Amino acid sequence: MLENLDLELVSGEDGIHRPITTSDLSRPGLELAGFFDYYPKERVQLLGMTELTFFQKLRSDEKLERMERLCDDRTPAIVISRELEVPEELIEASERHAVPVMKSKLTTTRLSSKLTNYLEKMLAPTTAVHGVLVDIYGVGVLITGQSGVGKSEAALDLVKRGHRLVADDCVEIRQEDNDTLVGSAPELIEHLLEIRGLGIINIMTLFGASAIRSTKRITLNVHLELWNSKKQYDRLGIEEDKLKIIDTEITKITLPVRPGRNIAVIIEVAAMNFRLKRLGINTAKEFTDKLANVISERDTDFI
Repeated sequence: MLENLDLELVSGEDGIHRPITTSDLSRPGLELAGFFDYYPKERVQLLGMTELTFFQKLRSDEKLERMERLCDDRTPAIVISRELEVPEELIEASERHAVPVMKSKLTTTRLSSKLTNYLEKMLAPTTAVHGVLVDIYGVGVLITGQSGVGKSEAALDLVKRGHRLVADDCVEIRQEDNDTLVGSAPELIEHLLEIRGLGIINIMTLFGASAIRSTKRITLNVHLELWNSKKQYDRLGIEEDKLKIIDTEITKITLPVRPGRNIAVIIEVAAMNFRLKRLGINTAKEFTDKLANVISERDTDFI
């Protein structure tokens, strides 16, 4: 947090290891006034000009007592905005209880917003999925399937067609909102793609920076499986399966793989068709409606 938000550590360095477990912040105005009955001690405490101006009006004994109680054993950190002067009472209490006290140049409102966004991102639920993530025309497509089915080969073909690789083999996914999944690659294999028989290749080195991106929201899953002649596959595109990752469901399309099928082109078209559906254009539904009208007209003529 110190590095990413450009904060300056003032005191309490011994407590820098304290974990932050919630993205909620607290502005302890009531606590400085002496009301600690509902003190949210597990939150990062944010002190701005309002709180510190009020604090300066307290008696000396009150200042010591309030800062002593503010620096609880469970308090992860105290952050002061606007580069305001840190009260001596806070420095002494933070050193005794090992509570990190930090300063920022930002105004209280901007600091609160940046802190909340950063903590929500870092504390979001995460998981890892075996697959490939590609950005196709702005649609984050998660390609899954059993090992050796051709996921990486399809991704390579898509990159050659101008799309962007996010992750290969292992996709780290975090749920930033109730319906938002964001995928990225582990640092060790970022920008790398493994092709059996060829080995590991660096997509950015081969195709340039425009062929990769670091993160992408996942909205579509294309699952590859070997063609099963006994299985009935969707031929109209009316049925819509879902894949649940953490607490979010995304659209799932199952594509059978066999010689002669250009999987990369089919995935590309699947992404384009998915965009059309989000714009309200559903070709399969339009076709079935038209077919139903034709059948209805013929039945009427027959009667």
